[in-house]
Amino acid sequence: MFLNILLVVGTFVFMEGFAWFAHKYIMHGLMWNWHESHHVHHKGWWETNDLFGIIFGVAATALIMVGSEIQSLRWLMYVGFGITLYGISYFIFHDVIVHRRVKIKFKTKNRYLNRIIRAHYVHHKVHERDGAEAFGFLYAPKKYEKS
Repeated sequence: MFLNILLVVGTFVFMEGFAWFAHKYIMHGLMWNWHESHHVHHKGWWETNDLFGIIFGVAATALIMVGSEIQSLRWLMYVGFGITLYGISYFIFHDVIVHRRVKIKFKTKNRYLNRIIRAHYVHHKVHERDGAEAFGFLYAPKKYEKS
């Protein structure tokens, strides 16, 4: 049981590093044609960038299904759970709190939340493929803390 929880938590933590790498080198690189939709103003709720979430969701679902069906690969189920928890956290932070794609009122005095929100806004000051900074989603260095 402890190892399963460790696998879920470890995968969640790994996903922040993976998401940073994918955001910087894939989304702002080879796959900019999808991600660009997230850096420009547009009408409607759909962004081509949302395809990344679908891909991660399908991958997590596949891992959970394979891990739940094949005993020797049971560990994959917990990896899928970790990816899913990261995806839920990402959705709440990025789409609900920062970009208000779900209309709610949200204000916080929490220094950590304000720092990651500020870092994300710094990231969005650049509307081009190159020149952006702050590629993390759930972690931002202290330099983004308001003085």
